[in-house]
Amino acid sequence: MKVTHFIILIIGIFFCHACESKKQKKDIISNTTENAYLGQKPPGLVPKRFAPKLVTTTDWEYNGVFSPDLNEFYYIRLDEKREKQLNVAYIKKDKQWVQKVISKRKGSPFFSSNNNIMYLGNSFSERTGNGNWSEIKKLDTPFDSLPIMRLSVSDKGTYFYDEFKRDFTGDIRYSRLVNGKHEKSKKLNAKINTGRSFHPFIAPDESYLLFDSEREGGHGDSDIYISFRQQDDSWSDPINLGNQINTAAWEAGASITPDGKYLFFNRIVGDVPYENDDYKNVDIFWVDAKVIENLRPKK
Repeated sequence: MKVTHFIILIIGIFFCHACESKKQKKDIISNTTENAYLGQKPPGLVPKRFAPKLVTTTDWEYNGVFSPDLNEFYYIRLDEKREKQLNVAYIKKDKQWVQKVISKRKGSPFFSSNNNIMYLGNSFSERTGNGNWSEIKKLDTPFDSLPIMRLSVSDKGTYFYDEFKRDFTGDIRYSRLVNGKHEKSKKLNAKINTGRSFHPFIAPDESYLLFDSEREGGHGDSDIYISFRQQDDSWSDPINLGNQINTAAWEAGASITPDGKYLFFNRIVGDVPYENDDYKNVDIFWVDAKVIENLRPKK
């Protein structure tokens, strides 16, 4: 992956390690309709920007995910001064979506299947009785000290995460939940790991893994790939999601909505028109998840 593009993501990780927020700042910005998916018309098999002007703008937005009950949408954007990255949510209340700033960025949000835990890289937050989130806490050792950009969790409690290294390389590892504790992590095979594999999304049933990587045969910069779990429990050769999803630009951070209907991912679409600024214009896209089923091996 090109260093200049990859810095876009990791800058917030290391910046926000030192600025963990213990308070939740409520900032109602706007209301939308009561419909699902923030009132947006669902896409077909051609990706389109998610919620233009409401979420996706001409600035930097990243990592759009819904809560398991589909009543909350979380993503990461810049503050008004374009100095800090924020975890922001749209929350459905009284049949309307209301925006709320959750905290300064810490990792990339990912929900447990029971909707009670939000994982944030090597940290997490728990729901409290009043519907808010607890202060951010560290995961148990050894995960608490690892430079994790994205940690995803299956219904079985298995962690799949990327371990970023300061030389801009990294690999995807996993750790099963055994007798209530996570075992020592293991690196996925060389089919998936090339030293530049990042942002894993594990299917709830662990039947497939989405990740991004820049490798031979791709479309230029980082592309999104999928690997399917095979009958012998091994992982298939990664499959490029194709030129509807991947372009010569940077694509990364793919995930599937909890209802299994839509694939969300991120793409650099050009430079933001600001001088002396390292941030690119990253947009959140979505597309019908049939693109996954169309790639699934036939039995």
